[in-house]
Amino acid sequence: MTRRASALRLGPLVAVMFFTVSGGPFGLEGLVGSAGPGVALLLLVATPLIYSVPETLLIGELASMLPVEGGYYQWVKRAFGRFWGFWNGWLSWTYSLLDMAIYPVLFIQYLRFFAPGLSQLEAWLVALALIWGATWLNLRGTVVVGTASGWFVATVLLPFGVLAGVAIARWLGQPATPFPVTPFHAAGSSFLGALGLGVSQSIWNYSGWDNASTIGGEIEHASATYPRALARALPLVTVVYLVSVIPVLALTPWTAWTDGAWPDLAARVAGPWLGRWLAAAGMVSAFALFNALLLVYSRIPLVLAQDGLLPGALAVTDARGTPRNAVLVSAAVYSVFALLPFGGLLAGDVLLYSAALALEFAALVRLRRAEPGLRGAFRVPVGVPLLVTLAALPILLLIAGVALEVQSRTIGRPGVLVALGLAAVGPAVYAALVERARRGASALTR
Repeated sequence: MTRRASALRLGPLVAVMFFTVSGGPFGLEGLVGSAGPGVALLLLVATPLIYSVPETLLIGELASMLPVEGGYYQWVKRAFGRFWGFWNGWLSWTYSLLDMAIYPVLFIQYLRFFAPGLSQLEAWLVALALIWGATWLNLRGTVVVGTASGWFVATVLLPFGVLAGVAIARWLGQPATPFPVTPFHAAGSSFLGALGLGVSQSIWNYSGWDNASTIGGEIEHASATYPRALARALPLVTVVYLVSVIPVLALTPWTAWTDGAWPDLAARVAGPWLGRWLAAAGMVSAFALFNALLLVYSRIPLVLAQDGLLPGALAVTDARGTPRNAVLVSAAVYSVFALLPFGGLLAGDVLLYSAALALEFAALVRLRRAEPGLRGAFRVPVGVPLLVTLAALPILLLIAGVALEVQSRTIGRPGVLVALGLAAVGPAVYAALVERARRGASALTR
């Protein structure tokens, strides 16, 4: 493998992490409108406490303990063997197929603010332009992606900062305006029904703290840098969500909060100029999300190829350490899946991620017991019993989210069935890849 010329530093890693988890408040409009203002705010506060804080602590220890290329795949493989490592990578890869299909759709959603007459063919061409524009940037190397992500963070957050400032000034100037939690849940649904509509969506907006671990071999002083980046990214995401939502919700009817509504909400608060700015920021966010996630997801085929489970060409890296073939193949696969309709698969996304995350947490517990001397710059200062309790909190919330989603939505059940089918295919794919590798090795020895 070619030696990497440079490595990702703390600031750019925080920016990459921001876009592998959040991308800004885009998407929260639908949470408020479907669950109701009170339930939405409850979830935006409770989800990071119950879900993200435990996850970042455990992922921080794993990334510090084993700061290697392939991240979670390597953690699970070391703890339980190559099959379980593969299955963890498989779950994450199949999850990414559903996840990456969302961002071209989001880009087009905000583009329609400027070009409402966009045809289906034009939208398809725009989606491909986004995918291959991000691919071009990824081929420039990890450091370039990290630097660009820093500029994208500023571009996305600046209009929200202006919106929040204007909304707070107007809110304080109207002391009779109530705190925006009424009604607590959406009309026509119970509290549990509103939770069912909101939990999976809230988790999705706070998920992915392990994503950037796949570039662990490309981070400067990764053992210390990755946990430090987590400690900065989680408060940043949480504060951005709350500061953006609360003052605007105080000034606008909660029924106006629908998917893609940020430009209209900004126009209500400050005027059409800010609405246009938010629409442009939404396009930047969608591109930056795809760009950062292509970076981290493309390392899964890289490490699988390094382990002999995929063709060796995918393991080749250039002078910058970029796995060009893995990036190109990933982009080609995402180009196909981005053109397919995946509406209603959010519960399936969450279920696949739940299974992958459970394997990662189990790997930490196993490594703590089997290799007590294996430790990095950061370690959660608790024993194994408390570690298991911390791991249980996000997993239980994930399971509850899927259960409520299925119960309250007819579209939840198909998403879960798709996820179960994709997960079940993993062992068969592994067996086929191992057999292919065995036959290849036998042919070389003849």
